[in-house]
Amino acid sequence: MKRFYFILLVLCGFNAVAQQRNMRSEVSKKALSIRQQVIDWRRDLHEHPELGNQETRTAGIVAKHLKSLGIEVQTGVAKTGVVGILKGGRPGPVVALRADMDGLPVTERVDLPFASKVKTVYNGQEVGVMHACGHDSHVAILMGVAEVLAAMKKDLPGTVKFIFQPAEEGVPEGEEGGAALMVKEGVLENPKVEVIFGLHINSQTPVGEITYRPGGIMAAVNDLKITVTGKQAHGAYPWSSIDPIVISAQIVNNLQTIVSRNLNVTENPGVVTIGAINGGIRSNIIPEKVEMLGTIRNFSKEDEAMFIERVKTIATKTAEAGGARAEVKIPYSNHYPVTFNDVVLTEKMLPSLQATAGAAHVRLKPPVTGAEDFSFYQEKVPGLFIFLGGMPKGQDPLKAPSHHTPDFFIDESGFGLGVEALSNLALDYMNLKK
Repeated sequence: MKRFYFILLVLCGFNAVAQQRNMRSEVSKKALSIRQQVIDWRRDLHEHPELGNQETRTAGIVAKHLKSLGIEVQTGVAKTGVVGILKGGRPGPVVALRADMDGLPVTERVDLPFASKVKTVYNGQEVGVMHACGHDSHVAILMGVAEVLAAMKKDLPGTVKFIFQPAEEGVPEGEEGGAALMVKEGVLENPKVEVIFGLHINSQTPVGEITYRPGGIMAAVNDLKITVTGKQAHGAYPWSSIDPIVISAQIVNNLQTIVSRNLNVTENPGVVTIGAINGGIRSNIIPEKVEMLGTIRNFSKEDEAMFIERVKTIATKTAEAGGARAEVKIPYSNHYPVTFNDVVLTEKMLPSLQATAGAAHVRLKPPVTGAEDFSFYQEKVPGLFIFLGGMPKGQDPLKAPSHHTPDFFIDESGFGLGVEALSNLALDYMNLKK
């Protein structure tokens, strides 16, 4: 009798593996059949980017597509977010897949027939709007995944929740948005999500490759604002002033010692960057105030606390030494935790990625000091966040335009792999839970 049960167990195992292979084969065929459609979606979205909490056109396109597939749709989630719920024909876990939808205040310089011409006023300055981080790619890929999995609905052993999220890049001061607001509004409930998967296109990873990392893959981020107040005077008589420009320059330089002298760089990386400095209106007037905006990035709560304390101390004491005062706000408007890939889930799903892309094309990557609000979902449920290659083959990664720049460029031929990877992660996880 024991032998009979053993044989039955082996046969069930073989059947499960065969079924998984058949599903992957079906996913591959469907992904290939909609490849051009995914590219067309992306090009349309790229030409019409929208900033965080303003993605009404994008949300409308997504909602219309999901409804056409017979997927239950919720709109207006976290302001402009869209959630689709696809209930499979068989019982099983709820798996969430996420794509972010917002663009950036960047003026596009890439010579493309579908380049963005959109303009806006951001922080008081006229600037272009561009999908300079690839969120248009993420939306198009997840729309493709929805089409693939909807066609396999009767065979799905579980439920897939498609999360199209606004405002990953942050929101204006005083507003809420992004993943934190989606979690707050219950996106991981009703039905309750068991795991979540997401991807990010990368302009400096060769097309056809997937990179991953268990544990902390992307940094925690806090933005900061430093306001230095001195004493205004005529530029010809600097001795009559307390010059906030000179003091601000000293603060910027002194902040660099945090990484070089306070951070144990053998354990975790970290970053302090001042990205904007504004003060004065004329060449011959020393202004009263200077404002600085910046960002700090860390991979542990201990390092985060140390960075915040050091930034505050350095800014306020440097200002005091010059006779001025500095006010420091951290976070100023945005804070994201570490994007932390659940170690057990990552190990469990690695074979799925390798079967999809080929083991030679799935690589472990070092930590990334960029940040992602996907981390808010991972604080609530186990999650896996991966990177998808978008750099043309043969290009030097060091010379490929980086994200958040006017020359950012993505090779669209890798989108099919993205569709397959997310589809297979959902399906394989469901099948592993049976």
